[in-house]
Amino acid sequence: MNCPNCNKQVESDWQSCPFCQTEIIVQADSAEPSNPFSAPATPADQTVQRENEGDATGGLIPYKNPKALIAYYLGIASGLPLIGLPLGIAAFVLGILGLRARKENPVIKGSAHAWIGIGCGGIFTLLWGALIVIMIASIFFRP
Repeated sequence: MNCPNCNKQVESDWQSCPFCQTEIIVQADSAEPSNPFSAPATPADQTVQRENEGDATGGLIPYKNPKALIAYYLGIASGLPLIGLPLGIAAFVLGILGLRARKENPVIKGSAHAWIGIGCGGIFTLLWGALIVIMIASIFFRP
C-alpha cells in the first residue's frame, strides 16, 4: 500500500504514514456486506489534510508559528498605557523571531502577523520610551 500524500510504501495496517505523518484511510473491501445505516464514504483526498495546506481558518491564524501570533497580540496590546513599553519590546523581539521561523520553514504562515507585531511594538516602544524620558526630564529640569 502507498501513502496518498508522499506515495511511499507503508504497511496496510498503519493508520498514519511514518514519513509525512498523513492519516491513512483504509478502504473497506467490496466483498464485505455494507451497512445501510452507515454514513456515505468520502473520498480520501477530502479527508486527508496535507502538511502544506491551511487549517480550517484558511491559513489566517498561523498556529504553526506561535511567535508571530504572540507578537501580533502583544504589538496591539502595547498601545495600552503603563504596560505598553514591555509589551512593545516583547512584540518587537517575537516578531523578528517569527519572521526568522517563517524564513527557515516557508510552509508555516505568519509573516503578516510578525510584521504587525514588529511595527506596532516598535512604534509603541518608541512612543512610551519618549514619554518616560520626557517625564523624567521634566522632574529633573524644573525651573
